[in-house]
Amino acid sequence: MQPKTTHGLKRLKNATRYSCQGLKAAFKHEPAFREEIALAAIMIPAAIFLGDNQWQRIVLIATVVLVLIAELFNSAIEAVVDRISSEQHELAGRAKDIGSAAVMVTMLLTGYVWIDILFF
Repeated sequence: MQPKTTHGLKRLKNATRYSCQGLKAAFKHEPAFREEIALAAIMIPAAIFLGDNQWQRIVLIATVVLVLIAELFNSAIEAVVDRISSEQHELAGRAKDIGSAAVMVTMLLTGYVWIDILFF
């Protein structure tokens, strides 16, 4: 990794490259992320067609993207915990469980929002 002395467009180019590397790594190494991407590929177009107005479409899509963001954070937490130690530790397990809970909460929110907008 380069030192953090770059500025402007060079910094933006580097940040974009690192972000793309992160997305590729998540897709390659995280089965849950691949599954959620597959669901997003179905749900985002569905949101465009099923939303009655622009605000509904935005909210439907935003909740799906929020699940992806939570999964990326969860995967990052798990990678760091696994990197630090392979032995089981209460705090390591708690960190992984909390990351997983964040994904579950965003999925529940997504389900609630979709049901509420589409059926009520």
